[in-house]
Amino acid sequence: MNEQQLKPIIEASYLTAGNAWRYRAILRYFYLQHEKLRYYLFPDEVFEHLRKNIYFESYTEEQLQQDLDQLVEWGNLIPRQDTGKVTTIQEFKKKKFRYQCTPYTVEFERMVQNLEQKGDSFGGSLEKNFFERLLEVLTRLLNRGEQGEPEEVFTIWDELFGYFKKLTENAADYLAHLESEKIEEMMMTEAFLVYKDALTEYLRNFMTALQRTSLKIEALLRQIPFALIEKIAQILADYYLSIPRLEQVATKKELVQKFVDEWQGFNAWFLGYEGRDSDLVYLQNATNETVRRITRFAQRLSEKHHNFRSRKKDYLHLAQLFANCAKVEDAHRLSACVFGLFHTRHIWAEEKGTEDIYKDVWEVKPSEVILNPRIRTYREKTRPQAIISYPEEKKKRLEEYLAEKEAEKHLIDEIIENKGIVLNKINTTDPYIRKTVLNWIAKSMGNKMGFAKTQTGHKYRLKKLDCSTITVAWDDGFLKMPNFVIEFIE
Repeated sequence: MNEQQLKPIIEASYLTAGNAWRYRAILRYFYLQHEKLRYYLFPDEVFEHLRKNIYFESYTEEQLQQDLDQLVEWGNLIPRQDTGKVTTIQEFKKKKFRYQCTPYTVEFERMVQNLEQKGDSFGGSLEKNFFERLLEVLTRLLNRGEQGEPEEVFTIWDELFGYFKKLTENAADYLAHLESEKIEEMMMTEAFLVYKDALTEYLRNFMTALQRTSLKIEALLRQIPFALIEKIAQILADYYLSIPRLEQVATKKELVQKFVDEWQGFNAWFLGYEGRDSDLVYLQNATNETVRRITRFAQRLSEKHHNFRSRKKDYLHLAQLFANCAKVEDAHRLSACVFGLFHTRHIWAEEKGTEDIYKDVWEVKPSEVILNPRIRTYREKTRPQAIISYPEEKKKRLEEYLAEKEAEKHLIDEIIENKGIVLNKINTTDPYIRKTVLNWIAKSMGNKMGFAKTQTGHKYRLKKLDCSTITVAWDDGFLKMPNFVIEFIE
């Protein structure tokens, strides 16, 4: 943190000063003319513009000159003396100035104008195409990072972080918009049910694109070495310094560190940092929680609407059906169809006797059901029995178990080469190997860091060699999977 970051921003004083309404009107006119490439304005045309508004009917030129002087003192305007049309010494002494707004003022007015357009609610969106664009630009950066021209590399870098900034800002604003109090109040109304399906489908499409594309981006980021990023940062810094600039710019070392920091922030957003969950995981969880919240609101509204719905017509129709019954037996049958059976008892027996579904009940041997007394103090009588030990059987079972495990360990050792298992080079077709390898892959993919342990305590990690698919043959079929390698770690 340097001294400049701790100084007060005097240029922003016009937004909160006592006569802010006058200062803001003047600078807004300067900003609008600046956007039209008219950088210098005379006081008389500013005064003519202000007098068109009803709020400046009593505004005088002396007040305008005082306001302009105050804005010059705050650093919002830069005065320049106009000497081109001076014909007498008196006109030169009057110091007729024209004014130009400063870069700070332009940025302030641009920000204020955006805030006015945004209003009190958040904007933003969840564009699923941003992930695909990020993947495309990231691939181009990886392919053209060292071979491309400096201008091309700078354009790719700027495009990459432009998409990344739009993705993060729009997603944060849109989720905050859905979490706002105003939206929650709208979700309480029945009109929300009309938009529920479209909103849920929108969020789910975003989640689908996120899950499909983010894994490819993460895999690509893990393949990019840090040395390549340092070389790209050197190229970007040299190109940035090659652009002629009148003002003082940062040194090459500072620019290289700036680009490296940008990349590390981008990398941490997708992969996490120091064992912490990445921001991508937080975005995914927030989107899932929003979908669940919308579903809960819709369910409550549906239940509320269903509870208050009148069933008078249903009852009248049912009563008409009973009235049309000619006999009471017909009414009994109709009642059984509408309301079901009354006072039914269900008897359950443990032994079925037969599996033949075509046998009648009276053809099956009856089962006996013992009914216990329904009192709290009832306990079944038990007799103590002797504990029988089976040492020989236990020893035999233990030896069989150890022999089986030793055989399995021998099978595993056969497929391990150079402290790893290349799935594409497995020669054995034993189904046990397949089950063990798939179990290890599942445990590794279930860990956020990609590490896991075997039953014997050996630590390993799962690594993907490339994007191809391999086929491994077993005794009971063929298994297609990505080109994985299991690396054991000491």
